[in-house]
Amino acid sequence: MQPAGGRYAILFLMTQHLHLLLIDPQHDFCDVPGAALPVPGADADLRRVAQLIRAGNARIDAITVTLDAHHRLDIAHPGFWQQADGSAVAPFTAITAAALRAGAYRPRLAAHAARALAYVQALEAGGRYTLMVWPVHCEIGSWGQTVHEAVRAAYNHWEETRQRSVAKVLKGANPWTEHYSAIAAEVPDPDDAATQTNQPLLARLGAAEQILVAGEASSHCVKASVAHLVEQIDPARLILLSDCMSPVTGFAAEADAFLQDMAARGARVCTSSALLAEWGA
Repeated sequence: MQPAGGRYAILFLMTQHLHLLLIDPQHDFCDVPGAALPVPGADADLRRVAQLIRAGNARIDAITVTLDAHHRLDIAHPGFWQQADGSAVAPFTAITAAALRAGAYRPRLAAHAARALAYVQALEAGGRYTLMVWPVHCEIGSWGQTVHEAVRAAYNHWEETRQRSVAKVLKGANPWTEHYSAIAAEVPDPDDAATQTNQPLLARLGAAEQILVAGEASSHCVKASVAHLVEQIDPARLILLSDCMSPVTGFAAEADAFLQDMAARGARVCTSSALLAEWGA
């Protein structure tokens, strides 16, 4: 005989027919005044997400929101690095292991040099990214780390009407690894469980019949999260909302290739307006 708690847990999981995975809908990624790392089109993307949540209130059974959460001093922020002559490293500088070995860049603290080189080498060995120095963004506690106001208002309404809480997943607080994906950091730290595979998140998403994916940016955090997700979940269960995500400037080709690859693997790529039309909303 199955324990009552187990039975109720299974019933709860079975109700998760449609799960919205909303990746990094934060002010610092919006193309609005004051944003640290604006993604062209992001503000409009997230307003469409808000409309989707309101119009699809009764159809969306679960919502997970991921949030970048960085310290100011981070291996992917300018304050960590200097050039060979001691001058500052500008945002959007790519730092390779070869450049480090050649002495073109080095950490501001000499004691960090060996670990920084080991990280960059491990990152490149993973084959997904080269270290990018980004502007300081989504600093913990800052305005830029907070959720886009229209999205928050829409999911707050969903929470109250559906009597379910939106799950929040923070990522990026470990300053020694980039953490684009909501599932795991690019180079997991064996001493930090928060950088390793997020099994509870995979379990929640795995309980859904379909997963809607939206957020910022399609070239980085959305792409990285979905790449990890489809290692565990059939891509045919994903619906990627192409008008609810945009790429970082200069990375449109990577975003287009990502959407094309997911479509070829069985994921559905469509607009939120097309989905709402199907719902009769």
